[in-house]
Amino acid sequence: MASLLPADAAGQRPDALGWLLLVLSAVALVARRRAPMAVMLVVIAAVAPYHAMDYLHDAVIPASLVGLYSLAVAGPPLRTYATVASVIGLMMGVMSATPRQHAAADMLRSGGWIVAMALVGEAVRIHRKYIAAIVERAERAERTREEEAARRVAEERLRIARDLHDLLAHSITLIGVQTSVAAHVLMADPDRLDRTAVAAALDGIADTCRDARSELRATLQVLRGDDERGPLPGLSAVADLVRSAEAAGARVDLEVEAAEVPAAIGAAAYRIVQEALTNAVRHAGDTRVQVEVALDGAALRISVTDDGPCAEVEPAPADTRWRPWRATAPKPPAARPDAAPVGYGMIGMRERVRSVGGTLSAGPRPEGGFTVAAVLPVAGGPA
Repeated sequence: MASLLPADAAGQRPDALGWLLLVLSAVALVARRRAPMAVMLVVIAAVAPYHAMDYLHDAVIPASLVGLYSLAVAGPPLRTYATVASVIGLMMGVMSATPRQHAAADMLRSGGWIVAMALVGEAVRIHRKYIAAIVERAERAERTREEEAARRVAEERLRIARDLHDLLAHSITLIGVQTSVAAHVLMADPDRLDRTAVAAALDGIADTCRDARSELRATLQVLRGDDERGPLPGLSAVADLVRSAEAAGARVDLEVEAAEVPAAIGAAAYRIVQEALTNAVRHAGDTRVQVEVALDGAALRISVTDDGPCAEVEPAPADTRWRPWRATAPKPPAARPDAAPVGYGMIGMRERVRSVGGTLSAGPRPEGGFTVAAVLPVAGGPA
């Protein structure tokens, strides 16, 4: 650019030193993205003596403006403003010392360019920062959506596991007990076979299979999206649980004093009673069970108590908390590395109670037997 400008009142053509200063100010711009402040200092160190020697002043304007623009884009604003003020002050001092007629006009024009370039760089910096913030928010929102989807998948898997456990464990336990009754009747005295008892046991197995198949079908319909209704029965179906437990040999006293409750509360109450009766039939055998369901103010209270023998509560593996073991039931085998953990029924009850904001307590009674008690807040009640 210096070779194209005419030598006139704007300054004289540069000599070897002038060309060296011009080349230095241009070469320094190569590192303007990595170290904008250092580049700006080098440019100022080259431009100041160049102007002081009254070379062609317009020749160094591009390098100065590019360096200042890079500094403004890099930020922060305070550094840019301080540099602009310093450059303008230095320029005024240098150009005032030169004996030229139009020094004031040149200073005004150069100062305007400096301020304008700094403002352009600051605008670009703000725009880039704004775009980066938008991109970051979009990425964060995408990560949040993915995490929410993963959380919902995990919750749905847990819900399916809970439902299948409650359904299959209850049905299989009753079928196992009724099958044992039928086998005992057949083997106890073959000469005097009690056909009525065998038929009753087989009918109980058939009824349990039909109920399990019906509930499993309803569960699968919901999972397939064929039915919008929840697969879980409510308080009205507790009587069916009692009949199934009685068919397996338990003696159950049922007291239900509750009006209609929300579907989630009714489903949780049903599953708690189901799991408690399953444990009573499985671990206590021929026992008397007292089932009480009552609406107390803004809470549904559930109590399932049996009088069967109960040993001390033994700790289960760390990821299953604990599980009660009856005295009549054999001790669980030593856990193997590949063995499935035990105690999912109790964990399922706790999770169901927690999902509706209730509380659960379960454990052996001092006088013998086992108690499961739950308090479930209904809609509008305290959690």
